[in-house]
Amino acid sequence: MDAQVMALTCVAGLGVSGIAVARVLAARGEPVVVVEAAEDERRRAVAAELAGLGAEVRFGPMELPEGVTRLVTTGWAPHHPLIAAALEAGVEVVGEVELAWRLRPAQAAPWLALTGTNGKTTVVRMLTSILLAAGRKALAVGNVGLPVVEAVGEPYDALAVELSSFQLHWSSTLAPHAAAILNVAPDHLDWHGSMEAYAEAKGRIFERAGTVVYNADDPEASRLAAPYPDKVGFTLRVPRPGQLGVVEDLLVDRAFVANPAEAAEELATLADVRPLAPHNVANALAAAALARTLGVTPDAVRQGLRDFVPDPHRMAHVERVGEVDYVDDSKATNPHAAAAALSSYPSIVWIAGGQLKGADVDDLVRQAAPRLRGAVLLGVDRARIAEALARHAPNVPVVDISAQDTGAMDRVVTEAARLASPGDTVLLSPAGASLDMFANYPARGEAFARAVRGLEAAT
Repeated sequence: MDAQVMALTCVAGLGVSGIAVARVLAARGEPVVVVEAAEDERRRAVAAELAGLGAEVRFGPMELPEGVTRLVTTGWAPHHPLIAAALEAGVEVVGEVELAWRLRPAQAAPWLALTGTNGKTTVVRMLTSILLAAGRKALAVGNVGLPVVEAVGEPYDALAVELSSFQLHWSSTLAPHAAAILNVAPDHLDWHGSMEAYAEAKGRIFERAGTVVYNADDPEASRLAAPYPDKVGFTLRVPRPGQLGVVEDLLVDRAFVANPAEAAEELATLADVRPLAPHNVANALAAAALARTLGVTPDAVRQGLRDFVPDPHRMAHVERVGEVDYVDDSKATNPHAAAAALSSYPSIVWIAGGQLKGADVDDLVRQAAPRLRGAVLLGVDRARIAEALARHAPNVPVVDISAQDTGAMDRVVTEAARLASPGDTVLLSPAGASLDMFANYPARGEAFARAVRGLEAAT
């Protein structure tokens, strides 16, 4: 088709997904314009590469190019001026994931999609490990890091697709083979505007899914799954027919068996789940349920869980110093994630703080209070956590670290060590995002680990 009559696509920004979209569309011979506000050496090099493929990059004000019929966003909010201008002009706005779905070739690999406030990356990696153990050619894509649009044309047996609420907001025709919601708790309310809008975005993953997989222990996930007849629950309790769950020390399946009313099949043991914590057992059950929709055997589920290597900064044990364990859970960027970690240890000196993104911490602190032996707070919203501690854990000693320089984490860890006694766990589980002080949550976790190892060297 003549490029003169082909639809002109505008891509919002030169992020990882934006670059991938521009490359893929340009390779298809479609006219593409990328708009990017920030200009530096790296972005200019990317622009030169894309120009060689036939895609134009415009630096400067984020304005909608003339003649655009489609805008591809990579997670920008509807109130962003560029997005708002496109919507007002009647230009179709789609996300990178939605575009990838539309570009799938005939006989494309089935998508096993999942979302949730917490646990997404862990589950998508567990799921990929299980599929590989089953001999399937599988790849983890989406919010986990690799743009989906880069993988849809490749010969895979299955794609394990991690989706954020941002990506789902801009997806309208997505119809995965199976889809899971792991949990839903307040997060990104500044982006969505309300808890209702956030939950609605999460629920989009179910709208056209072949099989709906949901956390039967999570009220909001259960509510979102309720309208769908073809659904499978997972629970940390003894499973009912149609569910996966836990019986003593076994992970069992009462959904993908010939007679769910009377039979169950063992998938793995608790010892096969690493790290062993209640929320991670739920993660394993979710991954198993998604894999079982493709007929994966119990042996492959067990082997895949054994082969799985947890990502850094997710309840990662750093060191034991003076009979105190130090655990890096920097990935806990919201209260729901922090609650999972805090419930996993009996006696905790808690390191918390950062950007709470509008989330409330009262329930988190109330539930964790009996386990807390001390707290060290840092970051822009630390006062809100301090107020919750004063209300719900008034006898817990609290240290406020106001510094935001590069050495702040050293002081945080030193104060946490002073509060800790033998048998305690010093837990970095911030309940907030990291960008007020660090480049990202891995940088925060690495600063914690360095400070702990410095503490060990000094003892």
